[in-house]
Amino acid sequence: MRVCHQCWKELNREATVGRRDVCSSCRGDLHVCLNCRFYDPGSYNDCREPQAERVVEKDRSNFCDYFEFNPSSSSGRMASITPDSRRKLDSLFKK
Repeated sequence: MRVCHQCWKELNREATVGRRDVCSSCRGDLHVCLNCRFYDPGSYNDCREPQAERVVEKDRSNFCDYFEFNPSSSSGRMASITPDSRRKLDSLFKK
């Protein structure tokens, strides 16, 4: 299952994701670090692929040749959090 990192909607895509591809629901970029199987916030440059060049904006489309869509539904490790629970969590930290 492929999930958009921005809106958490399931994508009906099996083909390769190109640099200009966007989510049909929210129009967010899909060829981004946050959707990549190598994305790992604890790793060097937040990427487990040692040959990949550094990408500063992890949520913007990029030219990384190592991009592979994350095959799991975790998509940025946040897919298990529903939008409603996310709002509740965010409200705890508002001033």
